[in-house]
Formats: sequence, structure tokens, C-alpha cells
Amino acid sequence: MLMFDAAIYKERRKALVKKMQEQGAGGIAVFLGNVDAPMNYRDNCFEFRQDSTFLYFWGLNEAGLAASINLENGMECIYGDDVDIDDIIWMGPQSALGEKAETVGVEHTAAAKDFATAVQFALQNDVPVHFLPSGRWANRLKMSEITGTPAATVYDTAPYDEGDDVHSSLELTKAVISLRLIKENCEIEQIDKACDLGVLMHTIGREGCKLGAIEKDIAGAMDGFAITKGWGVSFPTILSQNGQILHGHDHSQTITDGRLLLIDAGLALNNGYCSDFTRTLPCGGKFTQRQREIYDIVADCNELAYTLAAPGVAYLDVHKAVARLMLEHLKELGLVNGNVDEMTEEGIAGMFMPHGLGHNMGLDVHDMEDLGENWVGYDDDQQRSGQLGLGSLRMARRLTPGNVITDEPGIYFIPALWEYFRKHNLDKGFVNFDKLRAYEKFGGIRLEDDLLITENGCRRLGTTRLPIASAEVESVMAANVEK
Repeated sequence: MLMFDAAIYKERRKALVKKMQEQGAGGIAVFLGNVDAPMNYRDNCFEFRQDSTFLYFWGLNEAGLAASINLENGMECIYGDDVDIDDIIWMGPQSALGEKAETVGVEHTAAAKDFATAVQFALQNDVPVHFLPSGRWANRLKMSEITGTPAATVYDTAPYDEGDDVHSSLELTKAVISLRLIKENCEIEQIDKACDLGVLMHTIGREGCKLGAIEKDIAGAMDGFAITKGWGVSFPTILSQNGQILHGHDHSQTITDGRLLLIDAGLALNNGYCSDFTRTLPCGGKFTQRQREIYDIVADCNELAYTLAAPGVAYLDVHKAVARLMLEHLKELGLVNGNVDEMTEEGIAGMFMPHGLGHNMGLDVHDMEDLGENWVGYDDDQQRSGQLGLGSLRMARRLTPGNVITDEPGIYFIPALWEYFRKHNLDKGFVNFDKLRAYEKFGGIRLEDDLLITENGCRRLGTTRLPIASAEVESVMAANVEK
């Protein structure tokens, strides 16, 4: 399924060549698409998902393709094989590779085997070959075989002329990131669609949150909707009454009165664009006083991030502001004590929110993180923190119009983490462990929206927003009791 007109792909590739030339990078840039991933034997495969950077520049969503651009003259080529009679039997008639290439504005094609020949010929003639890191081991192995570099190191990102080994190109990595970080209007339209469908997906989950229901039934209904309306889920659905487990994929529990159900889920369109929302629901329809107190803190933190996110503002600073507000409110509840600024500086918020405030989103729910989290999420003059929580911040950059990011603060009560902080004196005397004992079985709360940075601030993506204020959540949950 072609996402956009050929002119868009041509302009993206043209912009990439320009950025590479501005860095003084010559030679060729090469791109590997994904291949089918077998479940247990070659012809029984997981559903195919194209490499997102390949989709971004080349637009062809099928297995076994590669591409190259000559950075001197702009000549482009897509490599792949036309189908034979066996392919037609199993897959039906297919367009020729040349016809597919024309749809994305590429004139030249070659057989799949010629890709390795072209890369090796360039290397033998001291022509720089720029390629990207990849999270797919099949691609690591292929580039390892072609370049003669061990698979474990072939995707170590480095400037092209650094050392004798062939590594993925820092120049190409930075150029691709700089383009993909700024979403075009056509992309924003697709993400808005994914978010609208994500809202409907979450509505199904909320309506399924009834006493006596099984978590798996709720998750299954949500995932089924994602399959009927798009490619499927943008990541394995997190749905659990153990919200303190950040990636809770066990869905075996029965919905029980007095507990909280955390649902972190998103929908991916057939063209790859994603949504990612989190809501936390009172299973019996009403928050307890203690639950409402913590929930309202998280909702305030979510709103603060939204009000602060704007061009020129570092999301690193937004994370810190959220951490400070969280600690201020937790101090009011007596869970921490002392100077709030000092607690923020010492990273005490990490005991309650051991993850970052958000990440980039687009063609992947964690957009471009296969290219390296620090390259994607940090400006050159920023350093990643070693603190728990802040150190997991995947998007710290100064924000720019066109950035798409998540806003997902949370508070989690993890007894094992409390003991870790106590044992290693990480609490610095600020934490009231005696009061925390009352929260041992609380679970966790996370509230997440998707934001587009605009010229003047930001907006939430999608045309409607999932209920988030505690009173509003209780109001819509009341309908579950009535049904």
C-alpha cells in the first residue's frame, strides 16, 4: 500500500542528499528493507512489517528490497526480484519491480543479488558506503556478510572515516533523524487518524472494564479492533491491574472492585503511522480517596507537560518540571519530606516514576530508536543523566515545530524499588518509608497523550481526547455499571 505521491518520496531523498553533502559526505547511501521473519520455518512467517526508514524514503511495503543513492549525482536504484510462477501461485499476480519503483519516483532497478555486488564494488574502490543501524538481526547479518564486518559490531555507529572497520554511518544516521524528527503535514494527517482510532480502541477497553471480566477479554477486543481498522497494534498492549509493572503483558486477572486498571495501547495504520495512549481506570467505577489523590497528581503532571511543551523548550526541562510538581504533591501527602528543589536535583522522583516523560512517535511508536536513542532523543550539547527515571528519558531535545512526542507521566508504588533506594541510600533521607507501607498494594497510574509541537506551543493529536479528569472518568465509568 503506497502511502503518498511519488513527489513526496523524491523530495525526501533530495533533501537527504543535500544534508549529506552539507556534512561533506560523499559516496553512496544504501538502505535495507526488512525480510520476512519466520515463526518456525521459512514459509510460516510473522506478519510483515517494513523498515520504517525504508518506508519513509522509498515507500514500498514489501519484503526483500534494498536501495541506494549516489551522493555525488543523485542516481537512485531499488534492488529486488520480480516474482516467478511459484510466487504467483501463493501470492497472486504481482507488478514488476520497475513498475513499483515508478510509483515512488525511481527510474532504475536491479536484481536483489546486485545490491551486495554494488556495495562490495564501492568498498573495494574506496568509495564511502553509508548505511544505517538496524534492530533487525537479519539485516545485521546481511550487512556483516556484504562488508566482512562481524555482525556484533557492524552497526556500531561512527563517523565514516573513523577507524578501519566498516560501521553504520553517523553522518547518514544524523541526516535521517533530522528529517524524520520534523513531521510533514501529510504525516500529521495520518497520525491524527491513528489517534482517532486509538481513542476508539481505548473506549472499547474502558467499556469492557467491568467487575468479573477477564483482562484478556478486554485486551483481545481492543487488539481485534486495531486489526480491523489498521495494521494492528502499534506495540503489544499493556493492560493490567498491576500498573506498577511498567510493561504488564500478563492479562490473566479478573477485574476486581477497588483495583486500578492501567491500559497503555495504540493502533498502527496500514501505512505504519501510530498512536499511543494510556489511561488508568477505577475497576469498580469509583476511585478511593487514596487513588484519587495520586491520580490527580498524575493528571496535573500531564497537564503541566502540555502547557510547557513549545518550540525552543527542552523536553529534558519539561521532565524536570514534572518531577518537581510530582514531588511537591507527594510532599503534601507526607510521602516525601524536605526541600522540593533538592529532591528534584537528587532524582527522588525516579523512585515514583522510573521512566522518562515521553518519546518520539511517528512511523514507529518509539520513532527511530533503532537508529540509537541518544542520537534521536538528545541534542549534541545534552548529556544523558545517570539517575533512575531521568536517565530513561528518550526525548530530551529542544522542541521544534513538527515534533511528535508523548506526554506520559506516572506514579508507581514498587516495594522492591523502595528497598533498593533504602539499601543504597538513594533516598537521601527524603522518603517517608513508614507512610509508604500503606501503598504496598496500590499498583500504579500512568496518563498519556500524544502531542504535536506547533509554531506557538503544542496540540494534542486526534480530534477527540480520552476522558482524563478523575470526575470525568468516574462519570463515563458509571455507564459500565448500568449496562
